[in-house]
Amino acid sequence: MAGIVVVGTQWGDEGKGKYIDILSGDSDYVVRYSGGNNAGHTIVYEDTKYAFHLIPSGMLRKGKTCIIANGVVIDPAVLIREIESLKNQGIETAELLISDRAHVIMPWHIALDNLQESMRGSEALGTTKRGIGPAYADKADRSGIRMGDLLDPEYFREKVYAISKIKNAIIEKVYEGTPIDPEKTINEYLGYAEKLRPYITDVNAIIHRALEESKVVLFEGAQATFLDLDFGTYPYVTSSNPISGGVCTGAGVGPRMINEVLGVMKAYTSRVGLGPFVTEQNNEIGDKIRELGHEYGTTTGRPRRCGWLDLVMLKYSARINGLTGLCINHIDTIGKLDSIKLCVNYKLNGKIIDYYPSNLKELALCEPVYEEFESWQGLDVSRIKRYEMLPEPAKQYICRIEQITGVPIKYIGVGPGREQTITM
Repeated sequence: MAGIVVVGTQWGDEGKGKYIDILSGDSDYVVRYSGGNNAGHTIVYEDTKYAFHLIPSGMLRKGKTCIIANGVVIDPAVLIREIESLKNQGIETAELLISDRAHVIMPWHIALDNLQESMRGSEALGTTKRGIGPAYADKADRSGIRMGDLLDPEYFREKVYAISKIKNAIIEKVYEGTPIDPEKTINEYLGYAEKLRPYITDVNAIIHRALEESKVVLFEGAQATFLDLDFGTYPYVTSSNPISGGVCTGAGVGPRMINEVLGVMKAYTSRVGLGPFVTEQNNEIGDKIRELGHEYGTTTGRPRRCGWLDLVMLKYSARINGLTGLCINHIDTIGKLDSIKLCVNYKLNGKIIDYYPSNLKELALCEPVYEEFESWQGLDVSRIKRYEMLPEPAKQYICRIEQITGVPIKYIGVGPGREQTITM
């Protein structure tokens, strides 16, 4: 068996889609195991940009079975639009499978997400307001609706009327919002069900059969380590577990089935949303990184906060995920700055620390301890195919990352395209 997991090591948007696309060339199955349409992967292939939100990025490769597993929460309308969009771009989705155990994002989830975020005011979490959190909350509360339920119209009708009665009471009496029409919801979602029916099945059995037959199964994470519900910068996190351990529950596979865990990172750090960010550059440097790296959300279009690479974060991420290798992006971008800083430790209350505090008040007080590196400004690295051909300052920067994290770098991205990648 060969199970390979690709995870984000920072706050997401590291460019995981690119490596999933590359690795899917030698994979038989590509499995998305967490998150919802609050995440997105952008892939550039032959000068065409493809945006993925729910469908695994391996869909670009012909003959690959792509699976949306039980750990994902699905907005059927968004999924159908994505299927149709890919078809319009000439990408077939016949090899797509959807878990019957995956939970469905319902209209009350979206309504509550918006109402709750509005009521939080200055304490808002910065959610995408797509209903992700409330859908996962209902999953834990055992009051969710699953994709398999859509295939039984009578059972689905009963569930919608029972759940909407409770949700509408909350929407109206707590938030003074507009109630959800259950009959309209039933008709709308049964329409989605007919379009998605050919894709919905028990995917867990298929994943296990593939692993038992020594097929290569690539597990694709959404978001990233520092948005993990348990190990991220809580409460400024997502509502699922995008770390490598999330594969076990999000796709129903045991740890022994995972052979490799690759962590994707940027040569700098970026994040969307609120919360402490130790190496953030809220200045001209941050603005320059944002423009050079095109740091705007795939799903939301929101500008991302940018700063220097934080190796305290990266060491933590390597430990939590059990990383066997790193994939670094934007070596071309960071080299365009006048000089480069690399955070190797924090200073907290005058003392040097090398760990990542769980307490956000402590984290906000941390000061970065930097090492400075010469840039490779003026040298175009976007067409380099071999590590030996990189400028010496770039190699020094990469080697220092390996030294401090203790994890080998296996891929180096020198541009957004599939072909703009150095394999170590």
